[in-house]
Amino acid sequence: MAASPLTRAKFGAREVLKRQEHEDADIQVFDGFTEMDRGSWCGKTKEEIGEANMDRFNACDESVTPNGGESYYSLVDRVLAARNDLLEITDVGNASAVVSHLQVTRSMLSDALGIPANEMSDLGIATASITCVDFDSVTGTQTVHFQSFKPEAGLHKSIDGAN
Repeated sequence: MAASPLTRAKFGAREVLKRQEHEDADIQVFDGFTEMDRGSWCGKTKEEIGEANMDRFNACDESVTPNGGESYYSLVDRVLAARNDLLEITDVGNASAVVSHLQVTRSMLSDALGIPANEMSDLGIATASITCVDFDSVTGTQTVHFQSFKPEAGLHKSIDGAN
């Protein structure tokens, strides 16, 4: 079990382990799975940032990367490095779960689907959903078994409107 260092991700990882009756299992925390750093845009609404700035940012125009924040290119590099580190410690034939955040999921999913960074913001990922990517360590092939799956767990609608 791997998680972002953010409290909500570690909480989610512990909840998954509880439901699998593995409460005593370790959670591996990877800094690379933390959510995208929006820098000076943190806490601002899309209206405050400006639609044109958001569109340019989502299209990977690095000239509008917020002060102290990261671009999609930097995010993808960071996330895929953490994913590769996790794969190195995952025994062949076994699975690892990553409890993280929207942009982290988009980064791994876009890589598996061959979607470039400047198009990954279009990937719809529901809050508290599950995405499953299988990595073949021999061929390097990635297979997406499902994306943004949301099991019937009383989470029909998120409060942030992401569904």
